[in-house]
Amino acid sequence: MTDHTQSDRPAIDDLLDVMARLRNLENGCPWDKEQTFATIAPYTIEEAYEVVDAIETGDMDQLEDELGDLLFQVVFYAQISRETGGFDFDAVARRIATKMRDRHPHVFRAVGGRTSEGQAIAWEEQKAQERDARAAKIGRKPSALDGVALALPALMRAQKLQKRAAREGFDWDALPPVIAKIREELAELEVEIEAKAEHARLQDEAGDLLFACVNLARHLDVDAEIALRGTNAKFDRRFRHVEDALARDGKSLKGSYLDEMEAHWVDAKRAEKDP
Repeated sequence: MTDHTQSDRPAIDDLLDVMARLRNLENGCPWDKEQTFATIAPYTIEEAYEVVDAIETGDMDQLEDELGDLLFQVVFYAQISRETGGFDFDAVARRIATKMRDRHPHVFRAVGGRTSEGQAIAWEEQKAQERDARAAKIGRKPSALDGVALALPALMRAQKLQKRAAREGFDWDALPPVIAKIREELAELEVEIEAKAEHARLQDEAGDLLFACVNLARHLDVDAEIALRGTNAKFDRRFRHVEDALARDGKSLKGSYLDEMEAHWVDAKRAEKDP
């Protein structure tokens, strides 16, 4: 259950104090004191996925907990920066508030009404301007692909890269060539397999095939990352069904034939379609 203990202090101040004490050089936590931006980055990604998991399961108590963990990551970064004279949590909060006001002039300034579609277009235009300004600041030529984070899951990044390119007109306007590209990439992979190509070639061709499949998902307005997460969950359910079914027969996976496993797999599929 959520602890709603009353306090005269804003909750964020309590959290900031907790973080400062954890990083205190004299009596802080040894592990927390050793951390850097780079070492806690993987935890941030993990916490974000745990937020998504809580949303997908509909567990609001768990979601509240996971959001707290994610917020703690932001506070952690801010504390590390503050210790070296950089930005602090207030600066982070002010910056995002300013950014949101700039991206929503129809809400915060005297601008005419805007539809949801119009807002999406304006949002992307504003982000493009920000990317151009960032590139100019570091003396680099801007690209439509700037800002698509390298740390994103590969499927998600592939879809974002394709969307950015599509906005610039680099895209097919019908499904047939998209599907044909998948067949082409599969054929190229099969050639490398038959030639017993080295691993690097197989990996390259397999990547091309996956990228083409993501493109098809995008054209179908399907989120490739979410789609594969759903398939992963489906595989997990069905595989566990196979394990349980074999166990009831006093068998194990390693002690069973593939056709036995396949039969139980088909049973699992049938049960999901006709519960």
